[in-house]
Amino acid sequence: LFVGPAGQVLDKMVAALGYTRDTVYVCNAVACRPPGNRPPEKGELDACYPFLLGQLRAVRPQVVVALGETAVHAMIGGKKKITELRGKWLDWEGRPVMPTFHPAQVARSELDPSGGRDIKKSVWADLQQVLTRLGKTAP
Repeated sequence: LFVGPAGQVLDKMVAALGYTRDTVYVCNAVACRPPGNRPPEKGELDACYPFLLGQLRAVRPQVVVALGETAVHAMIGGKKKITELRGKWLDWEGRPVMPTFHPAQVARSELDPSGGRDIKKSVWADLQQVLTRLGKTAP
């Protein structure tokens, strides 16, 4: 699912919430990565949606953290950029959804001395909202 630098960032995000990767459910908007590692097209998201829907209905999460623009578009639809969506609660089938940056984007930003801090601060602010919604505080 999430490996390499993005997986390491996801592990840090999950740890910041006080969990480990084996205590949260992680799933993808599409079952396989599109050719050339490009973002999935609408038709690909639509084709995989029943599988995503089944997973989320089976797991019944208290809160969903949508990691990146593709995840939000797969669940909620729309065309807004993640910079417009992140940090604002959305609803999916009566469940709160917090959009935030994808761990790969956070990992890339860590290599950019000028932009990394802002993205990491934004993700942390989003995760703090998740903790509050869950009635928890940062460990």
